Amino acid sequence: MKRMLPAICILLVAGVLQLTAQVNPYKDGMPGVTGYRSEVLAEVMIQEDKFNRLAEAIPADKYTWRPAADVRSFAEVFMHVSAANYNLYKLVGTPPPAGFDVKGFEKSTTDKAKVVATLKDSFAHAKKAITAMPDADLEKSLDWFGGKNTERGILLFVVRHAAEHLGQSIAYARVIGVTPPWTEDMQKKAPEKKEAPKEKQ
Repeated sequence: MKRMLPAICILLVAGVLQLTAQVNPYKDGMPGVTGYRSEVLAEVMIQEDKFNRLAEAIPADKYTWRPAADVRSFAEVFMHVSAANYNLYKLVGTPPPAGFDVKGFEKSTTDKAKVVATLKDSFAHAKKAITAMPDADLEKSLDWFGGKNTERGILLFVVRHAAEHLGQSIAYARVIGVTPPWTEDMQKKAPEKKEAPKEKQ
């Protein structure tokens, strides 16, 4: 356990450095949105920043790469997240864009430029949906997977869903040798190791 403590401390410091190097809604704030919605919006903004930066960092010829035949490729993961951003927020009052069809959406393109543009547009849609919904609707109940959930719970689910796929995308990137951009930021800012002082004779 004692050996693990320094590693845990390094990870915590790294997390703070990563946050300060990127979008930081906790510091910058979100005008016009307060309470629970502001907390959800903060997480969505951070996920948006990481997804967009990672999508840009993946080479175009790797967008069809997948670690196994029965799992999603890079393009499919990014498009799947985009589909959720478009489709799930209809449950809290914001319908998807005209012409959007969730069926087959994640396999609709492998072109990097189109995938990146779709990802960006979908997060803009998500932020608009969170901003538009009234706080009074958070406790509204609706049918959910054979049971019940609130609109508050739907927002939580959407954030968790995206976080799962962000982790998946990071693992994919590491496998193909791509370092997440925010990790590169941290590495560039890390002070160079100083030589240990020599013992006095």
